[in-house]
Amino acid sequence: ELPALLKDGYTSFKVFMTYDDLVLKDRELLDVFEVARRERALVMVHAEGYDAIRYMTERLEREGRTAPYYHAVSRPEIVEREATHRAISHAELVDVPIMIVHVSGREAMEQIRWAQSRGLKIYAETCPQYITLTAEDLQGPDMDMSGAKYVCSPPPRDEESQAAIWEGLRSGVFQTFSSDHCPFRYDSPSGKLHPNGRSSFRWVPNGIPGVETRLPILFSEGVSKGRISLNRFVELTAMNHAKIYGLYPRKGSIGVGFDADIVLWDPNRREVIRQEILHHGADYTPWEGFEVTGWPVMTLLRGQIVAEGGRIVGAKGAGRILARDVSAYAAPSGT
Repeated sequence: ELPALLKDGYTSFKVFMTYDDLVLKDRELLDVFEVARRERALVMVHAEGYDAIRYMTERLEREGRTAPYYHAVSRPEIVEREATHRAISHAELVDVPIMIVHVSGREAMEQIRWAQSRGLKIYAETCPQYITLTAEDLQGPDMDMSGAKYVCSPPPRDEESQAAIWEGLRSGVFQTFSSDHCPFRYDSPSGKLHPNGRSSFRWVPNGIPGVETRLPILFSEGVSKGRISLNRFVELTAMNHAKIYGLYPRKGSIGVGFDADIVLWDPNRREVIRQEILHHGADYTPWEGFEVTGWPVMTLLRGQIVAEGGRIVGAKGAGRILARDVSAYAAPSGT
């Protein structure tokens, strides 16, 4: 199925090294990597060690540690580090470029930097939760179910991990800054308050909303606070995505021949993120009350205004599915 999809313009895909219904064993990873190398596809890898997480989860449950906070304890950095190293090793064996996604802290980042220093085509992505949230957010006011709002994988770590991620964003270890937008409603029996979630963190739906707040958070914490340049902001949020995923030069820059997808930004506007001003469909945001400096005021899609002043003004059906080209970033090194 993968070669057919790739020929139809779906030139990247994502694989998982964890989750009961998604995990690939090592041999399955190698087989997928081989197809990707042959077809010049880019593989994104969610790198966490499945067996180690199962071991930790069962151990915590036996000890009665079942609140949402223990989701983070069950997935420590070591399981992300181990899986990242294993994914890199398999990619090196097959000679296929891969993108390690949702990197949460120093230990996995150092594995990626090590691979990059050896000339391997290993790319990396991180997300807003890893520069603003910590595992303490999963505790809630009193180890209650409100901590479920922050359950995602890999989980947020600590302030030291946040500093490491900024180091990687500045130095070029990370090529992209994405959201891993995976929303569930909070106040819903099929969402974060799933009845089984009260018996164990393992049943709390795993993921948080973040696509709408991705750019304001990075701009505020990065550009406004002097951690990264405006140009680096554009690279991490737009240009590199287009280049790596086969949409450049149609997308990813402002120039003749591009699609005129443009966001007009007020760099001085202060805003407090809150659910009532968002449009993402979830009933909460993990960044409720988070203050940012810098906010989008208008969005153009192919030169047409689709959002202005916090309102959606574009017509439904204006979006298009674009077949993507094979990316030069996905070419094997030939070793």
